[in-house]
Amino acid sequence: MQQCRQYRGQMAHHAGLAAESRIAQDYEQRGFAVARRRWRGKGGEIDLILRDGNGLIFVEVKQSSNFDRAAESLSARQMQRICACAAEYLESEPLGSLTEVRFDVALIDGHGDTRIIENAFGLG
Repeated sequence: MQQCRQYRGQMAHHAGLAAESRIAQDYEQRGFAVARRRWRGKGGEIDLILRDGNGLIFVEVKQSSNFDRAAESLSARQMQRICACAAEYLESEPLGSLTEVRFDVALIDGHGDTRIIENAFGLG
């Protein structure tokens, strides 16, 4: 039983890495530079951080059987955690909290199709 859970956990981890890589490639093809992948702060992790000129895009990647389920898996508490992590990350930026930012959510469905929701949520 423990081995089965461990295997499922490893599969989920690798599926998450593949999803994040796919979304990173999408952003790169649109001209954005990946600044960090899976950046870990004191309060948690941000899947992708991208450069948009002098600004930053913080991206949360969600994968599920369909887009609605993927979107529903992002809770208000998780959005707050991501915003707190982003604020921590901004401490290392030249403009600090004055850096222009946006928070996107990238959804991947069971067929591997992607949908990116720009400005999905913000600091608040």
